[in-house]
Amino acid sequence: MSKEIAIDAKGVWKVFGDRAQEALAAIHADGLGKAEVLSKFGCVVGVADATFQIEEGELFCIMGLSGSGKSTLVRHVNRLLEPTAGQILIDGEDVMGLNAERLRHLRNHKVAMVFQNFGLMPHRTVRDNVAMPLEIRGAGKARRWAEADRVLELVELTGWEDKYAHELSGGMQQRVGLARAIASDPKILLMDEPFSALDPLIRKQLQDQFMALSKELKKTTMFITHDLDEAIRIGNRIAIMKDGRIVQIGTPEEIILNPADDYVSDFVAGISKLNMVFAHSVMTPLDQFKAQNGDLPKDAKEAAPDMDLSALMDLCMNGSGIVKVVADNKTVGVINRSGLIRAIKENQG
Repeated sequence: MSKEIAIDAKGVWKVFGDRAQEALAAIHADGLGKAEVLSKFGCVVGVADATFQIEEGELFCIMGLSGSGKSTLVRHVNRLLEPTAGQILIDGEDVMGLNAERLRHLRNHKVAMVFQNFGLMPHRTVRDNVAMPLEIRGAGKARRWAEADRVLELVELTGWEDKYAHELSGGMQQRVGLARAIASDPKILLMDEPFSALDPLIRKQLQDQFMALSKELKKTTMFITHDLDEAIRIGNRIAIMKDGRIVQIGTPEEIILNPADDYVSDFVAGISKLNMVFAHSVMTPLDQFKAQNGDLPKDAKEAAPDMDLSALMDLCMNGSGIVKVVADNKTVGVINRSGLIRAIKENQG
């Protein structure tokens, strides 16, 4: 059963400059590139014909280098930026067609954003920072504080409610920013490089915490990053951008194993594929294995279809070296040592 579409972007363009519409018309008519648009019209193409869908509850990463258009694109979802052309639908409603009142409702109730620079109010306590979205809605103090305390517990900041931003580490400040977004109970979270300013160890810890929260809260998340390792680690799917365009959308496995072009290939070249190749893609179908080798040995280990090569290595090193792949309580395929070694050689680079 397919999930509902939470965000549906259709042909979104953002051209910055006084002659934006003229430049866009020339792009369509003459196929002008980004450099030509700048030279001829003095305009900058920020986003070029971005089309994608994000399912409810999905953690969708948009990855690209500086200037690729990823942060520009995410700001169209809550209409912090107005597009030059295109549509963005949230639950089937065109964000671009909302009047001022409906747009405020979208930002206050349905979509929340977490920024890279934390954005905390220095004169407010941690609790008051977190409770601010509810204050904007007109909620009473008791309710605001109760909800703030609840989400601060979720991000492991209980005991810090009465502190101020300058008394917190960078990682703690970012957790306050995340708690503030969660407090408004939005359907959609927009996260613009939220962990990029943090030290590597703190960054990994927050990634772990965010993934756990995301699984628990089931929020639809659009996560912006310039770090492919981060995108692969946390994303259900990844969109890779270059020069304002989306050049590939896929699961982490699809991006790494089947890069769309040389640009994507260069990104994934240094990433080990051992954690991105799974049992279902390297197994021999059960009937074929039995025809060639007979029945499975009684000490055959059991693996799920989504077990990766690293985990399969541990299973194959023991006993007969035979692993049966089981889905829905039924053996669907088999992996032996020779097949596993072959798969590792093909995917170790």
